[in-house]
Amino acid sequence: MERFFRFAEHGTTVRTELVAGATTFMTMAYILAVNPAILSATGMPKDALFTATAVSSIIATLVMALMARLPFALAPGMGLNAFFAYSVVLGLGYSWQTALAAVFLEGILFIVLSAINVREAIIACIPLNLKRALSVGIGLFIAFIGLHNAGIVVQHDATLVTLGDITQGPALVALVGLVFTGLLLAWRVKGALLLGILAATLIGIPLGVTQWHGSQLVSLPASLAPIALQMDFSALASGELIMVVLTFLLVDMFDTIGTLVGVCTKAGMLTPEGQVPRAKQALLADAIGTTVGALLGTSTVTTYIESAAGVAEGGRTGATALTTAALFCLALFLSPLFLMVPSAATAPALILVGLFMLSPIKDMDLDDPTEAIPGFLAIIAMPLTYSIADGIVFGILSYTALKLLTGRGRELSLFTYAVAAFSMLKFVG
Repeated sequence: MERFFRFAEHGTTVRTELVAGATTFMTMAYILAVNPAILSATGMPKDALFTATAVSSIIATLVMALMARLPFALAPGMGLNAFFAYSVVLGLGYSWQTALAAVFLEGILFIVLSAINVREAIIACIPLNLKRALSVGIGLFIAFIGLHNAGIVVQHDATLVTLGDITQGPALVALVGLVFTGLLLAWRVKGALLLGILAATLIGIPLGVTQWHGSQLVSLPASLAPIALQMDFSALASGELIMVVLTFLLVDMFDTIGTLVGVCTKAGMLTPEGQVPRAKQALLADAIGTTVGALLGTSTVTTYIESAAGVAEGGRTGATALTTAALFCLALFLSPLFLMVPSAATAPALILVGLFMLSPIKDMDLDDPTEAIPGFLAIIAMPLTYSIADGIVFGILSYTALKLLTGRGRELSLFTYAVAAFSMLKFVG
């Protein structure tokens, strides 16, 4: 392992890497409960979704560990799973089988784009100020999902959103869990997010929010048969699937870039030039994870911002990711425990993950309008449009327009112009 991961070269040890990997798992294990909860809104069975979530996380994280050798873990992405369920299936009316087919096709396309360095080039051409804004905007979007899932924020015809009934039921469980998790974070308790989820789940039992559906704590993983290899390509003949693939392509491209940059920015791992180290291998691992995830029956797999927690513990090599993957393997046999967790109990974790992702705003240039305005538009558009892709498109297009109209077009590369032109496809059709 020393020769493969080069611990001494990176100033780390086996023990440090193991602790870092465990820390990363503890901070992102909530996805095992949250992803099935979100995707089950499409009619997919939660037990099979739990297995798909765990297995896709294991495979993608192993690829990151052994190929990219970076301390980042992967799992079905927050934001993208919401787009899959609420936009493509419930919003546009496609079946979840068709949505999986779209994810699979764009995953294959992303493998090609990653292999020829297209996505790496896109990351390189995004201005550093806008990269910081992406992390902040994604954080607000994830926090909004948590508030909505708990019923703390609800729909309102006149004001669009309003405060829900926070005196009882899911909202009360979420608020108590939020306070408890906040205390654990203040006391610097490791795995505060996961412990907060467990505490909120227990609180929900007497309130009728948490319900036990199993007969034992440990069990064999549920079968993937109901959702694996269930992709429906029939819509391709009428051209409908092509549009869905294009939408996923745009969302996944910008969402993955935003998340990966957010992880590296939060972890302080960007190069002095503001680039992601070993970006090609990391992006390829992400693309492989997306393709495998679609085959298994889950939404797009991406790099997790919570990986920064492991990096903060000293993780610097793929051994950190290898440890996280091993713990996902263990969790695979604890599905009854994770599936009993209500969305109200996971809401505090989502809200606080949103908080964690706000830190890059401290380093944003807010004095130069041509830098500040695009960053602000990217941040505010993500939660308000319920779309990470829309926020990034707003940021890129406004950045390009302002630089051109102020006579500073030379600050942009030709590839930046190409990305801006490609972004406009989001609004075509």
